[in-house]
Amino acid sequence: MNAVDSSTRAPFDWKTTILRVLALVAVVGITVLVFSIRDRVEEFAAFGYPGIFLIALLANATVFLPAPGVAVVFAMGAIFNPIFVGLAAGSGGALGELSGYLAGYSGQAVIERLDVYNRIEPWVRKYGGWAILVLSAVPNPFFDIAGVAAGMSKMPMARFLFFCWLGQLIKMTLFALAGAYSLNWILDFAK
Repeated sequence: MNAVDSSTRAPFDWKTTILRVLALVAVVGITVLVFSIRDRVEEFAAFGYPGIFLIALLANATVFLPAPGVAVVFAMGAIFNPIFVGLAAGSGGALGELSGYLAGYSGQAVIERLDVYNRIEPWVRKYGGWAILVLSAVPNPFFDIAGVAAGMSKMPMARFLFFCWLGQLIKMTLFALAGAYSLNWILDFAK
């Protein structure tokens, strides 16, 4: 048996442990809050672009629980300027995705044993921000896993946010434009 010399062990880092616990508590708290108000999310749309920002933030702040963000962005694209809807929703969505990043940063991710995590995590490690950009730009249910992988790999938060924002901006603007043009087309067709 090999005995481990206590002098070779790394010292316990209280600061990192406290930050990880706080990140995990924040993620759980945000998820519970969003899940509890999910039926009232559409009411934020009455506040215009700030409301759209909040809807996207809250919809993307949940980890692994669906929220109605993209559907609202689609509908708001027909009411407001779709470019500004995309900007507001993309910005809110990127900030909301910090919940997955923080869950990974906390080191408490249970998903490491999932096959989908084992497929996404190497992409995030190899391509970094570019993987985040692509995965956040396309509608998929696995982006939370990419955020967790980015947090676990200790990707700098600013880098994660920047690439996530670009991807969310692309996705939300396309949904808003689709809403603007398809709803108008349907209304014109119905006349």
